[in-house]
Amino acid sequence: MGGNKQEDDTSSMDVDTPTPAAPVHKKKKGIVTPSASSETASKYPDMSLAQSIHALVMMASTPGGAEPKLDAEGAKAAGIADDLNSTVMAKVGGSEVENPSLYRQLKSTLQWEGQPNCLSEEELNAMEESHTKKLSELEEKVEDASENAGDMEVLEARFDVARFAAKSLSKEAALEAYDKVLNLPKLSSGKTIDALMESARVASFHGDTKKGSELIDRAAKMAADGGDWDRRNRLKVYSALSKLLARDVKEASTLLVDCIATFSCTELCSYTDFIVYTMISGVLYLPRTELKKMIIDGPEILSVAKDIPAVNALVNALYDCDYKGYLHAMVDVQPVLVADRFLQPHSGYIMRELHVLGYKQFLDSYKSVTLESMASSFGVSTAFLDMQLSRFIAAGRLTAKIDKFGGVVETNRPDLKNAQYRDMIQKGDLLLNRIQKLGRVVDL
Repeated sequence: MGGNKQEDDTSSMDVDTPTPAAPVHKKKKGIVTPSASSETASKYPDMSLAQSIHALVMMASTPGGAEPKLDAEGAKAAGIADDLNSTVMAKVGGSEVENPSLYRQLKSTLQWEGQPNCLSEEELNAMEESHTKKLSELEEKVEDASENAGDMEVLEARFDVARFAAKSLSKEAALEAYDKVLNLPKLSSGKTIDALMESARVASFHGDTKKGSELIDRAAKMAADGGDWDRRNRLKVYSALSKLLARDVKEASTLLVDCIATFSCTELCSYTDFIVYTMISGVLYLPRTELKKMIIDGPEILSVAKDIPAVNALVNALYDCDYKGYLHAMVDVQPVLVADRFLQPHSGYIMRELHVLGYKQFLDSYKSVTLESMASSFGVSTAFLDMQLSRFIAAGRLTAKIDKFGGVVETNRPDLKNAQYRDMIQKGDLLLNRIQKLGRVVDL
């Protein structure tokens, strides 16, 4: 396949207008201006629908009778509408999506059977028959284009099949349809990247993280060789969210911050959700000066801050050293994390890192401080604080020690040489253990 050809290769099936090397999108307050290629990107699968489905799954009781991960109070705090269930049911079964495979899955998972307006099996079968006819018509157009038209018409017809499959068929059918696009001869790098990104969204929509990551990696490699600026910019967001799912929050933060002023990837996530990801990852890994400049005072962030009060309060409380407000904001942020499909898998990890971050920032200001004083600053009991600090100190996350007799926390800031020495000792021990294991294997 000629996927590595440049965008100006006139023999390849690509009519994209070349994008300037590094344009800067200046947005009005709260408005995202989509770029040329993001305007033409397929809107299916609908990722906002995937977000809604995730929220409903988090609110649903598990088969074993366990409590839902997101209760009614948490759902309200996360801004989830009361009628979300009926909205999703109507969307998946209605003309906008009309996906019988997905409908059956949700019918079981969310226990739709018996609810008002729930489609029957006969109606879903009729929908499938209609889709089979539609798919046959689209395939006939591909054959007709192959026999009577040019490469560009074949490409468009193949994309029509793939996008219909992404909207209304199963994950397997959609990925197979996009594979047929990718296997076309003379496919330009730009169209290859488009097909890979759309395939990655199909995988992401259906929760196939591994497949999605593989597709994004392929697209990123191709973009590095010959993609235009817009595609590379949008791919940064794809890569960032993939890294969030892989718990590489630090690298995700770097990519997200880099896209704040040029975000146009609205087919993958809303601008508000993008800002939430940027703020959550940024507060964990950005230096204070960068946090202030890029997040707290950033005009793009300020334009949507009122829509995400819990996350905004969290970041500002930490920067202002309002530790009591910081812990209160953490309580409000937790349901926001659980309700989001990219943040929920690692919500426990994020909450733990936020605790460490707050305690570390507080202790960095003192050589020693009483447990009572620190507990008062955070608005918690000394017993709770003692338990938390002990756990993080034992795990090596905080460089401090607790004098339980005196009720004092003493900070211990090791210098660089001591830190390097300890690191060398740990690595040496690990190497010796491996050599001993290898020796036992050889003896056998």
